[in-house]
Amino acid sequence: MSSSPIIMWFRRDLRFSDHPALAAACETGRPVIPVVIRDASVDDLGAAPKWRWGLGVDHLGQSLAAAGSRLTYRSGPALDVLKALIAETGAEAVYWSRLYDPQAVARDTEVKAALKEQGIDARSFGGHLMFEPWTTETKTGGFYKVYTPFWKSVKDRTVDAPLPAPGKIPAPQSWPVTDNLADWSLGAAMNRGAAIVRPYVRLGESAAQDRLGAFIASRVATYDAGRDIPAEDRTSNLSENLALGEISPHQCWHAAIRAREEGKPGAETYLKELVWREFAYHLMHHTPRILDANWKPDWDAFPWNTDDTTPDVQAWKMGRTGIRFVDASMREMYVTGRMHNRGRMIVASYLTKHLLTHWRIGQKWFDDCLIDWDPAANAMGWQWSAGSGPDATPYFRVFNPVTQLDKFDKNRDYVTRWIAEGRSNKHADALSYFEAIPQAWGLSPDAPYPDPIVAADQGRKIALSAYENRDF
Repeated sequence: MSSSPIIMWFRRDLRFSDHPALAAACETGRPVIPVVIRDASVDDLGAAPKWRWGLGVDHLGQSLAAAGSRLTYRSGPALDVLKALIAETGAEAVYWSRLYDPQAVARDTEVKAALKEQGIDARSFGGHLMFEPWTTETKTGGFYKVYTPFWKSVKDRTVDAPLPAPGKIPAPQSWPVTDNLADWSLGAAMNRGAAIVRPYVRLGESAAQDRLGAFIASRVATYDAGRDIPAEDRTSNLSENLALGEISPHQCWHAAIRAREEGKPGAETYLKELVWREFAYHLMHHTPRILDANWKPDWDAFPWNTDDTTPDVQAWKMGRTGIRFVDASMREMYVTGRMHNRGRMIVASYLTKHLLTHWRIGQKWFDDCLIDWDPAANAMGWQWSAGSGPDATPYFRVFNPVTQLDKFDKNRDYVTRWIAEGRSNKHADALSYFEAIPQAWGLSPDAPYPDPIVAADQGRKIALSAYENRDF
């Protein structure tokens, strides 16, 4: 058996436990050289996702050091970096966890083919999803285009039990030269917002496990109704950690299954949310156009506004639409890096329906602002809201952000927390928004709160008229 090192290429799998690739590498007994690569896929990330990935890999590096290992940082095209590391270390194998977006698939396909041609044992492993997209088919052999049948097809499938963390990560006799992570300046585009968002980050595997444990112990039972109340901490908050693989979906699934067996009623709904994430990846795999084009091509003819510099779109981005649910949700994102799911639906509906603006504008803005950014979930969520995607909300469902606020924030606790204008006793989080946003916006908490740019009822009429008069 070879004693040459195995390069363990970390990407969006920043954990030790339930890590099939890492477990397989350690089980060989051969030295393991963990590495992260800053390539185009990293450089192309928006400000918040890039910054959060940098925090994640830094934390992984500290965890590896504590375990007697080390994380090597390298920049450049992945194949070039890996070939250089192979030459430097004598490694004869490279392991990694699969990703499913088109950019990653193209890169990984090239890497695997080139390394195998060189005689390197190049292996990809699962772990980011519970159900590989090519393993779930309709009865006629196609892919699922509607969520409910997809759920029914997978809900009783066996999900692999989570793997334990390796007892030891064997180290090589010498380590390759590494870049200095700080020199990558991954948080540069966050500017002053980084200091505001940082306290809300729950970084690393241990924090993710704590989140899951607290959710299962005290909140999953009421999750079915509680998940729609934005002012209360009633969800798992794990989207941030799932996006970077600081926890696996398998771990969440099995915890929820146990909760369901214990009779906690909200567990079934949480399982469905985990499968909704899988459905997004299923669709991205089979129809990658979902990321940047209308999933339903007929919607190419819809006369959406595509100019992101209009005053209305700028007001939406700033959280200054005059619609409190929309503005509170946008401000929550600037301060915490995340947005409550009910808020995401409201702000997306308002942009695409009340303002008749293309969902791609909203998607790109979220790509830049969310620390829990996920390519499949973000694209599907926007197309669902706009009506152009699979399993989409019907065109005639136009969320009324005023009545939605009455329903889900009756006491106005959520808007009070996030909107400062017009209040004598301003919440600290509402003031933090003004510290997080670009100074160029020139906003002040003492300015008057704006009138609605498009009133709720007026926007619904405009949207319905445009939808009903479309020629497809």
